[in-house]
Amino acid sequence: MKILLLEDEIMLNESIQEYLQEQGHIVVSFTDGLEAFENLQKDDYDLLILDISVPNIDGLTLLEKLHAIKIHTPSIYISALVDIEDISRAYDLGCYDYLKKPFHLKELALKIDRILTDKDIPLVFLRLSKNYMYDQENNTLLFQNTPQILTKKQSQIIDILARNRSRIVDFEQFRIYVWDEQIVDNATIRAEINRLKKVLHEDIIVNVRGMGYMIEK
Repeated sequence: MKILLLEDEIMLNESIQEYLQEQGHIVVSFTDGLEAFENLQKDDYDLLILDISVPNIDGLTLLEKLHAIKIHTPSIYISALVDIEDISRAYDLGCYDYLKKPFHLKELALKIDRILTDKDIPLVFLRLSKNYMYDQENNTLLFQNTPQILTKKQSQIIDILARNRSRIVDFEQFRIYVWDEQIVDNATIRAEINRLKKVLHEDIIVNVRGMGYMIEK
């Protein structure tokens, strides 16, 4: 799991990062809310671990800003705050869980494990590039938060590529999913994907020669 950690207490930041990396996670850490927000606009994460009281943009405002630009990533808040209003606001914003400092690192790991096995956590929007996101619920490609009009086949191609980010989608998968198992040759599939690439505002589809296509994560 790729995790963004926002914690301005240096020793705690380093302890959490080291512990989670030992558990096999990729951890990118920040001590400043603004820096974290800027990074989140160009990089994808599976989970956010957010302190509330951090410089420049607090952890609660950070999540509000992310939702405003259609980034909905599961989040866990960690904080020394005990104000019920802050805790309520965190849950109102859709955080998955809350940990009060001090806490045992194993407790954090257990909450992360729950996220890994909980199929009900909404992961609606997938960021495909700086300007492109994919709305899985409505099967809609968004460019700078505006839906892009595509043909049915183009939408199906984007759908299978978006849901398989960082994985190669081979020609047989396209035949099954987009062409309903019709007998079409690879050249026909390539031509349709090339037409799709011409209407996109960014070159997000990568041709993996001799194998298929993918959208890199």
